[in-house]
Amino acid sequence: MMIDKIAVAVTAILLTASPLAQAAEMSSTAGTPHLGATDLKALTDARVGIIKAALQLTSDQEKYWPAIEDAIRARAKSRQARLERLVELRDNGPLEVLGERNPVELMQGRAEMLGQRAADLKKLADAWEPLYKTLTPDQKKRMSFATYAAMRGIRDAIEHRMEPEDDDD
Repeated sequence: MMIDKIAVAVTAILLTASPLAQAAEMSSTAGTPHLGATDLKALTDARVGIIKAALQLTSDQEKYWPAIEDAIRARAKSRQARLERLVELRDNGPLEVLGERNPVELMQGRAEMLGQRAADLKKLADAWEPLYKTLTPDQKKRMSFATYAAMRGIRDAIEHRMEPEDDDD
């Protein structure tokens, strides 16, 4: 069954993502994970690979894929910039940074960042639309499953690495 094959592929990718989550933990300070550009690229490559493999695009559908992959990678790049900014704030002492900033400017900056995230998501949705219209019902099911499983598994792997170890053992 196709879903079984996809489940095996997703599991393999998630096992690959686990060392990436560990690298995030090891490169962090003060308990806040920080993925480097190489780690985030690997996670993005895994996500793109999972979704594309699950879809099993026809030759007619392949023409839509580059725009989708570009949009996924653009969102990942924006996410990396946000994470780097958070690390910078953490390293500079958030209370000092906040104490020196005008609260209105902070809200305006946050609004700009949310606007960029919205624009990135809109670009992704716009890129997906033409391909999605051509997907068979089976491909749509595989897309939903692969997207959910991949993102859930990667998130769980990262969260698992962030949990404090029990010293009572």
